[in-house]
Amino acid sequence: MHRTRNHQFFIPLTICIFLLTSALLGQQARLAPEKQAQIEYTVTKFMAASGVPGISVAVVENEKFEWAGGFGMADLENFAPATAHTLYRLASISKPITATAALQLWQRGKLDLDAPVQKFCPAFPQKDAPISTRQALSHLAGIRHYKSGAQDDPETGNTRHFDDPIEAGLNFFKNDALVAQPGTAFHYSTQGFTLVGCAIEGASGQKYVDYVRENVFLPAGMVHTRADDRFAVVPYRTRFYSKEKSGAVVNAEFLDPSYKIPGGGWLSSAEDMANFEVSMLNDRLMTRATRDVMWTTQKTSGGKETGYALGWRTGKDLGVPDVGHGGGQQGTSTFIMIVPERRAGVVVLMNMDGANSSALAAELMKILIGAGK
Repeated sequence: MHRTRNHQFFIPLTICIFLLTSALLGQQARLAPEKQAQIEYTVTKFMAASGVPGISVAVVENEKFEWAGGFGMADLENFAPATAHTLYRLASISKPITATAALQLWQRGKLDLDAPVQKFCPAFPQKDAPISTRQALSHLAGIRHYKSGAQDDPETGNTRHFDDPIEAGLNFFKNDALVAQPGTAFHYSTQGFTLVGCAIEGASGQKYVDYVRENVFLPAGMVHTRADDRFAVVPYRTRFYSKEKSGAVVNAEFLDPSYKIPGGGWLSSAEDMANFEVSMLNDRLMTRATRDVMWTTQKTSGGKETGYALGWRTGKDLGVPDVGHGGGQQGTSTFIMIVPERRAGVVVLMNMDGANSSALAAELMKILIGAGK
């Protein structure tokens, strides 16, 4: 259906930048003033170049949540500013959250990562070869990603809401053939994380959303993080934007991500995600040994490193080992990055799809740890 564009609500980016400076969290900032000034300059420069309406960022230094702020607008039509509390779609940053829940259960002896996944998720049919939860966490299970352009794929324009995200999500792909023999090749798959969510339910005896809330969010102090329910009234939730070829900012296509919460369906804030990074660095959610298992780069059965661990991307982008993840879907671009040996973390959340959140996160991390000097 043709959408009528109304551009009267487009707010010039320069107005957004100068009317709204970074908002602190109501706590005393500990970040060095010169670093904060560099971060604010870098973010506003990025906004001017990209046209992103709103960005929230947070930084973790010395394993502590040091500072967070919002820039620009969370809602252009109602002139609501982005703040450190604004809730954004995490998109695929949901995967490290799900991985954390799975590794907790492994640590507690409740989830065997290498057993056939049907032991914990009997709703998933047997395939030509066994699939383990470890393989699903590392995108080595051979499970397909989205069916690009297929009418039955909700990612192409989903307006349906599902009360049971695991059951509904499995129904979209569980009967499909594998795209590769498990273990042989890296095939990124958001659907595979629905399978992990099902294994979490079987191992914990709880609904996936309930387990994650009680065992990840509450212990980490992520008090505002929640599933992205498009029909609920959610305080602090941003609006979602896209940019047309003309450069005009418009409302993003509608998406109900209730079928893929484990791999891309959570809402969170820069503040909450910084608390998540602090909890990971301080071993509050799992032991250091378990964290090391989660953050170890996986290999194919042929011995090729994939650059991906269990629900986390791994790399050495700044000359020092880092872990993290990016996310992108309708109306959002996100990235988290942690440099464990420097005890530092960065969170970048944007309310427009197609923006280069990973580049901004890397620039902020350089400021934080002094890389490249």
